[in-house]
Amino acid sequence: MNRERLKQDFYEAVNEDWLKTAKIPADKPVTGGFTDLVDDIDKLLMEEFDHLLADPDAVRSEKMNHFLAYYQLANDYDRRNQLHAEPLLPLLERIENLHSFEELNQQFPEWTLDSLPLPFHFDVDADMKNAQTNALFAYSPSLFLPDKTYYTPDHPNGAQLLGVFFEMMVRLLELSGKEKSQAEAIVEQAIQFDKLIAPHVKSAEENADYSKTYNPQSLATFIQHTDKLDLERLITGLIGEKPDKVIVTDPVYFDHLTDLLTDAHFSLVKSWMIVKTVYSLSGYLSEEFRQTGSVFSRTLSGAEEAMPQKKAAYYLASGQFDQVVGDYYGKKYFGEAAKKDVEQMVHKMVAVYKKRLEENSWLSDDTREKAIIKLDKLGIQVGYPDKIPALFDRFKTIPAKEGGTLLSNALNFSKEALKDQFAKWNKPVDRTEWEMSADTVNAYYHPFRNIIVFPAAILQAPFYSLEQSSSANFGGIGAVIAHEISHAFDNNGALFDEFGNLNNWWTEEDFAHFQEKAAAMIEEFDGLPFADGKVNGKLTVSENIADAGGLSCALEAAKSEEDLSMEEFFVNWATIWRTKAKKEYQQLLLQIDVHAPTKLRANVQPKNLEEFYETFGITEQDEMYLAPEKRVHIW
Repeated sequence: MNRERLKQDFYEAVNEDWLKTAKIPADKPVTGGFTDLVDDIDKLLMEEFDHLLADPDAVRSEKMNHFLAYYQLANDYDRRNQLHAEPLLPLLERIENLHSFEELNQQFPEWTLDSLPLPFHFDVDADMKNAQTNALFAYSPSLFLPDKTYYTPDHPNGAQLLGVFFEMMVRLLELSGKEKSQAEAIVEQAIQFDKLIAPHVKSAEENADYSKTYNPQSLATFIQHTDKLDLERLITGLIGEKPDKVIVTDPVYFDHLTDLLTDAHFSLVKSWMIVKTVYSLSGYLSEEFRQTGSVFSRTLSGAEEAMPQKKAAYYLASGQFDQVVGDYYGKKYFGEAAKKDVEQMVHKMVAVYKKRLEENSWLSDDTREKAIIKLDKLGIQVGYPDKIPALFDRFKTIPAKEGGTLLSNALNFSKEALKDQFAKWNKPVDRTEWEMSADTVNAYYHPFRNIIVFPAAILQAPFYSLEQSSSANFGGIGAVIAHEISHAFDNNGALFDEFGNLNNWWTEEDFAHFQEKAAAMIEEFDGLPFADGKVNGKLTVSENIADAGGLSCALEAAKSEEDLSMEEFFVNWATIWRTKAKKEYQQLLLQIDVHAPTKLRANVQPKNLEEFYETFGITEQDEMYLAPEKRVHIW
C-alpha cells in the first residue's frame, strides 16, 4: 500500500491491487466486497442443491422438497421453451377481454390476488402512529423508467431509454402472439399512460423522507379518489371488512387518480396493464422471453449479458423460498456459536452507543433520556430467524407431470403470499419477523419495529472473521452494526420512538440543532462529482448520517481492545467498500439510490475523524484533508 498515495485517495490506495485485477462479470454491472460474497454464496448453495436433487433421501424437510421441485421447474429450459408463451396467455386474455372499468370491478379482489396490475397497490405494515398494530397502506405504481425525473425533457438519457423499453416490449408482445403493428399500438398506449402518471408520483428524493408517507384517510375519503374503480369492494375483498382508515403514501398521486382513470383513458390503462404483466412475468417463460425481457435492465445497468440460465433459475427459486433457503444456509454455515459471538459484538456496539449518548454535548437531558430509552428497547436479530414463517408451509409446488408450470406455481405462491399479507391487517405486529433471509449479504434497521437485523451471510470476511484482528473486524462488521444502530437516530429514524411510532420525542431546540447537523451532512456530500454526475446530498443523507455514526462508534469500540490498530481499522473500512462498476450503473444509482457511491462512503467519512489524520499523517497539503470546521460530527 502506497502510503503517500493514501493521503491523496485513501480508497484507491487501499484497494489498488484489487482494482487492477477485478473483473466485472458479463451478467452483472458491478463487482466488489458485497457482490463477491453474494457470488460465493450463490455458487456454494447451487452446488449444495445439486447434491440434494441427486440424492432426494438426504432432504429432511418438506419445505426444502417443494423448493427443490420449484428449482427444477425453473431450470427445465427445454420445457419452458416448449411451452413458450402458453402459461402467460390466460392472464393476457383476462386483460384483453375487459371492455370497461365496471367489468374490472366485477373481478375484485381476485384481480389483485391473481397478480394482475392496477394503477396503485395495497400493502399491510405497521401503523406508523400505532406501531404495534398492522394497518392498510395505499401506494402509487412504479413507472416504466427508474424515476419520474427520467420523463423530464432535460434528462440526459430518458428519451433514449424509453426507446429501448419500447423496442423490447414490442418484441415481447410479438413473442406473446401479437402482430407487430398491434404490439406497437399497445406499447405506445402504455407509455402514454405512464407519462400521464409520472408528474404526480414522488421522486426517489421525495420518497427518501419516509415520515411523509404517513397520510391516513378515512375509507369514505379514500374511495372518492375515483368513481371508475370500486375501491371499497377491492379493499373489503382483500382484508375481509371495512377498515377505519387507509394510509396513503403518495397523496398527490391519489388526488389526481380521478383525472387519470377516465373512460377516455380506458384503452390506455388496459394497454398499460398488458405491458406491466408481460414485462414482469417474462422471466418465467421461454429463454427467448427471458433474454428479451432483460434488455432494458441491462441497458440501464451496463451489464453485457443476461444472467446464465442456471443462475437465473436459482434466483427465481431461492427468491420465492427465501426463508427456507436462508434457514438451510444459516444453520449449516453460521451456527449457534457464531450467532452468540456476533450477538455479543452487537451488544458491545449498543453499549458504546449508549455511552456516547450519555456523554453527548449537544442534547438536552430530556432528549438524551428518550434516546437512551429508544436504544434500550432496540430489538436485535442475528444470523437467522428462530423459525420459518408458516406461510412457507403453504407453498406446494405442482410438478410438471401434474400439469404445473414455472409460472402457474409462481402465481399460486403469489396468491398465498398476498392472502397471508392481507390477513395481517389489524393484527398485532410480529417484531420477530425477518424481511431478509439469512443468505442475504446485507443488514437493516426497521424504524416501525425499532429492530436491527444482521443476516448470517454478511458475517464473514472482509466484514468479520476470527482470522482478522479485532480492529479490522470493528472497521468492517462493527461499523456496519453501528451504521444500523445509527439509523434509529438518522433524519428518518429520529422521528420514531422506542415502539416504532411516528412520535416527536425531541425538544424543539434539540431537533433544530439536529436538523442543522443533518444539513451539514447534506452539504458535505451534495454535488460531489462522480461518474460524470453529481451526488444528491438530500437523497443520500440518511445513509450518510448512519455511516458517520457507524464509523465513529465502531472506532470507539475498537479503542477499547488491547490489540488496537487504527491503521487496520481504517484500512478494512475502505476494503469493505471496494467496488468496480459500469458507468451506466453508477449513473443510475446516483439518481435513485439512497446510498452514496461506495468510493465516497470509504473516503469522505474518515475525513470527519481526527484519528484518521493522526494515523496516516495527513496534513493540509493532502487531498484527503478536510478543514476542521467542515468536518461533520453527529453521533
